[in-house]
Amino acid sequence: MTSQSWRALRVKKYQFSLRLFLFLNLASSLFSMLSPMHHILAITVPLVMITVISAGLLLGHWAWAERKINIPAISILFGCLWAWHVATKTPLMHQPNFSYLVIALLSVLFVGAIAFSNNIIAFTLHSLPVLVTCLLLSDGDQWLRMLYCFALPVIGITIQSVIQKRYDNFAHGLMYKLLEERQTLNDLSMLDPLTGLYNRRGLQNRLETLLSLDASGHYVLLLDIDYFKAYNDHYGHMMGDQALIQVSAAIRNAVRSRDIVTRYGGEEFMVVLTSTTPEMALETAERIRQRVYDLKISHMFNHSVATNVTVSIGLAPLLGEDMEGALEQADKALYEAKHLGRNNILTSEALQKA
Repeated sequence: MTSQSWRALRVKKYQFSLRLFLFLNLASSLFSMLSPMHHILAITVPLVMITVISAGLLLGHWAWAERKINIPAISILFGCLWAWHVATKTPLMHQPNFSYLVIALLSVLFVGAIAFSNNIIAFTLHSLPVLVTCLLLSDGDQWLRMLYCFALPVIGITIQSVIQKRYDNFAHGLMYKLLEERQTLNDLSMLDPLTGLYNRRGLQNRLETLLSLDASGHYVLLLDIDYFKAYNDHYGHMMGDQALIQVSAAIRNAVRSRDIVTRYGGEEFMVVLTSTTPEMALETAERIRQRVYDLKISHMFNHSVATNVTVSIGLAPLLGEDMEGALEQADKALYEAKHLGRNNILTSEALQKA
């Protein structure tokens, strides 16, 4: 689950709670009109207002679900209307009718408890006006019973809200932890496990970002360790891996943090030098060649060049977004650099002039 889907779930939960609240108020008001407990003034002004407002908001919110309605404001509005209805009808009875007050209070508590099972504020705002009205209209002897009827759902909803909040916090924390782990896995999938450099997938990802921002002034370097097959055959693959790790670190340390360094093949590396000049690109290539040479990794089968590991480098400009063309030119320059004696740098421009 993403943070976006989490927010969408909260919105749907909010919409369901609001629609349920409006529906239950509409049903209660219609029932009070059609089957009143006492026929004295069965239909009151607040009862009609509850019916009209709840029906209108229910239809309106269903049609324009993206519009958010303030639940606390709606709760206290309906609570005051129900209190007005009770206060209007009770004095017209021959004597204070405790059963009517209790049923009226319980009806409001039922609606609030069902619709706002996790929202203690909305429940309280909806129920409190009716509770106060019933307390004022009843004998003092019945206060304890009414307060008990009110306190019981308040305690239950409070406990439910605390449990739900802890669950939401846990789920939210778990969601972010899963997102972080997914991002870590995505990052790892774009890195070469041996050298820690980008693999081809990571290169493609970085290139898409780079070229979308700026598609000019970039250069491509292709590097190949000289006689590396002979090195592996003589020293073993474990020593070969160690050599690759040291060479990759030397390359990474010789370029800027914004440049893209990739393990392009077995002993082949590619560097994209971003926003640079031809002169600086050539200087960077020379710095890489020298730092690899200075590692002094013994390589007795490189005797025609040196007694240690060296690299040959081909350099070409990246024109626009033509990465394939740049790689082709850099590969030709690399091949010629090896042909000229290895431990060498050759640019595509120099190759074309030759």
